[in-house]
Amino acid sequence: MSIDAPPKRTPAALITLILVWLFGLFWSGWAPHDRITWWLEVFPCFIALVLMWQSRASFELTTMVYLLIAIHGLILMLGGAYTYAHVPLGFWMQEWFGFTRNNYDKIGHFAQGFVPAMVARELLIRKFAITRCRLVAFLSIAICLGFSAFYELIEWWSALIMGQGADEFLGTQGDPWDTQSDMFFALIGAICALLSLARWHDRQMMAITSA
Repeated sequence: MSIDAPPKRTPAALITLILVWLFGLFWSGWAPHDRITWWLEVFPCFIALVLMWQSRASFELTTMVYLLIAIHGLILMLGGAYTYAHVPLGFWMQEWFGFTRNNYDKIGHFAQGFVPAMVARELLIRKFAITRCRLVAFLSIAICLGFSAFYELIEWWSALIMGQGADEFLGTQGDPWDTQSDMFFALIGAICALLSLARWHDRQMMAITSA
């Protein structure tokens, strides 16, 4: 007679992430500056929720990565609530540092490299068993740049479909080099994540694998 193994519990970090995101989605979606822009900005959160929930038993992520994903989602929700060109934090930064525009979108693109770099690193090491540090770092950065480039393509397609209505989503604020600088900030974010968090990430992956 075979005995079925008990179902694996849902990670506490994932439950916390879901609760925080539900609050963030409710707050940001209550009366956003532009409803269509809100949907465009927060839609990645819904995709991430589905993927993390579906894989919670077969591939539990480290607490660090869940935390980073949670923070990234909140950055998207704040940008969706105000649109990136009108987030108050960006205006405060403009006043503090003498910027010529609202640079909150650069925080978003920095996170677009920082967080996916750690997600990619965890998948490469645990799922694909790639253990060479330099190769993992190179592939993580390349994945982030590819993801950033694909997001810029989505913005371009949105502009073609929506016309003038895509201005709030694009948030270029008249900067002709906005696309290039967005990808550059994603590159910086990915490099910073790998340099600052790799050892801590390794310890968490060892703990979760042994458990």
